[in-house]
Amino acid sequence: MIEVSGIRIPLSQLDGTDARERAVVRRALARRLRVRPEELGRVTRRKRSIDARKKGDIQLIFTLRAELPGGGPAERALLAGLASRREAGGTRLVEAADKGFPEPLAHVPQGRGPIVVIGAGCAGLFCALSLARAGLEPLLVERGDDAARRSRVVRHHDETGELDPESNIQFGVGGAGTFSDGKLQTGTKSPFHRLVLKTLAEAGAQRRILWDAKPHVGSDVLPDAVTHVVEMIEAAGGTVRCRCRLVDLDAGAGRVRAVTLRSEDPDTGIVTEERVPCSRVVLACGHSARDVFGLLHRRGVPMERKTFAMGVRIEHLQADIDHVLYGSSAGNPALGAAPYSLAVHLPSGRSAFSFCMCPGGYVVSAASEQGGVVTNGMSYSDRAGENANSGLLANVFPEDLPGDDVLAGVKLQRTCEQAAFEAGGGGFVAPAQLVGDFLHNRPSSAGGSVVPTYPRGVAWGDVSRCLPSCITETIRAGIPEMGRRLRGFDRPDAVLTGVETRSSSPVRVTRGESLQSVGVRGLWPVGEGSGYAGGIMSAAADGLRVAEAVIADVTDELRG
Repeated sequence: MIEVSGIRIPLSQLDGTDARERAVVRRALARRLRVRPEELGRVTRRKRSIDARKKGDIQLIFTLRAELPGGGPAERALLAGLASRREAGGTRLVEAADKGFPEPLAHVPQGRGPIVVIGAGCAGLFCALSLARAGLEPLLVERGDDAARRSRVVRHHDETGELDPESNIQFGVGGAGTFSDGKLQTGTKSPFHRLVLKTLAEAGAQRRILWDAKPHVGSDVLPDAVTHVVEMIEAAGGTVRCRCRLVDLDAGAGRVRAVTLRSEDPDTGIVTEERVPCSRVVLACGHSARDVFGLLHRRGVPMERKTFAMGVRIEHLQADIDHVLYGSSAGNPALGAAPYSLAVHLPSGRSAFSFCMCPGGYVVSAASEQGGVVTNGMSYSDRAGENANSGLLANVFPEDLPGDDVLAGVKLQRTCEQAAFEAGGGGFVAPAQLVGDFLHNRPSSAGGSVVPTYPRGVAWGDVSRCLPSCITETIRAGIPEMGRRLRGFDRPDAVLTGVETRSSSPVRVTRGESLQSVGVRGLWPVGEGSGYAGGIMSAAADGLRVAEAVIADVTDELRG
């Protein structure tokens, strides 16, 4: 297989349809390889990105792979010919297959209980799927509902203000990412990334995620996709229980011995409790499972403070963002809604940055506790909403927190969420403020041209009252600098909605080289909640990495 990178296609040659794009890139690849298009076998797109630095000459840049009918010998001969003419730049042979799921183990240990995976977010889902395909029959437990019921619960909260603390935007199959846009890009590299994308595509996500440089699924598609991943786990021999939560961990003598699980029937409300003997537990609880952090702390599981971020959601008109980034090409269907990513480093030594930017998206109510307002953002697959939004955040460092309590960051998050609830006047109404008023340190009394999308409504006022000064001062200093980098970002009638406190976990469950807890053998911390990921892709990849380590541990046990 031949891979060719750096193939540039002018936007003017595309019309936004996949058929046209496939035809155009096939011809471009043939020209690069100096063959006729019909001489190419299967052509696949590996990466597609947008170069919009010149607004009048926007180009799409592709990495493509092609299989020649003659196979490897024909491909090597073609590459040699290009090299002899010094035309092989960006062209290489690719023979290694993408990383896949493990083969089933020949033997599976008996009598030590199931491998229990706590949490069915992306880390837990992909870990459980890998373990199931290895023949280890994991038990995956999730405190919230399945994706279909969870969608109804979230919609009910948005319409009425009634919150189910066990099933909401934070808790339920798919985790927080299911209702947070479904962006699949990450700043980290992992051999598992391609496997995650292929699995999600098999589960119903658009196949374009396999090549888009900034792949996106959408919160309207993800519930069905994660439901299909659950079905994959069950088809491979795993068991998935919803409305089932971890309430105790038996880790006597530094080794996992059992977990206690509490289950609730969502129809009858009947609650049962069960002690499950086991020797291996994968902890994929998510960044909002504060009761689990408290349980681990009480049971002496080593944890540490880590840096996390808090702030607000900022909304602009998406048409304005499109025009700034794409100029007269704004609205071209081949481009879609324009994303942005901003970070500024300030003289104070702190930084303000955008996070989880949602083109054509909506600010959502992401609370999981009574009496606390939490915001997040999401987009549907078409990204057709009127507004663009992103988190506008600043870091909280361990040294910013008082004392030495490992859970001090959790307490700060909760304090800010409760302050936002009070500022909104109850009912999960959120406090909001115009950027111009925020920059001049005065409360807002009404909105402007940007209409807030937060579903529970907003109360105009002063969002800075809900956050520590280290956050508000950093954001206030950062907005004008961001406006110099993205024209209009600091426009006075852009809307700030507070508070965003759950961008990441404030604690890390420390693990060693084996990826097990440094203090409890058989406990495998994984994903965002344990402090080892920051989004769908990195969480899923960490789940697959830990599954590989668990399988190796089981294999070592079988060898004696």
